[in-house]
Amino acid sequence: MDFKELLAYKKSFELAMEIFEISKTFPREETYSLTDQIRRSSRSVTANIAESYRKRRYVNHFISKLTDSDAENSETNTWLEFSLKCKYISQECFDKLNIKSVEIGKLINYMINNPSKFGCN
Repeated sequence: MDFKELLAYKKSFELAMEIFEISKTFPREETYSLTDQIRRSSRSVTANIAESYRKRRYVNHFISKLTDSDAENSETNTWLEFSLKCKYISQECFDKLNIKSVEIGKLINYMINNPSKFGCN
């Protein structure tokens, strides 16, 4: 199986792309702060999932990259909260993206807790 077939990868990639589109509407003064941070952290979730899958030969490396991914997912969620409080996104938008972020976190944690199901020795 290719890492691109992992549900956590697919959903995190989708969320990162949604955040990218939404963040295009953020104020210009946020370009090098909130906009950059939320794009970077949301993309890092997906990238760390891909890296973890390539390191699955070594369980500890697999889990380490997944915990990095989980941390980046939490960071993304924090930036979403700032986006809401700064009124850059609506409550409805936040709720939709937050639900996706929580689901991704559950998928990542399932992988962390069940490495043998993902080809780890």
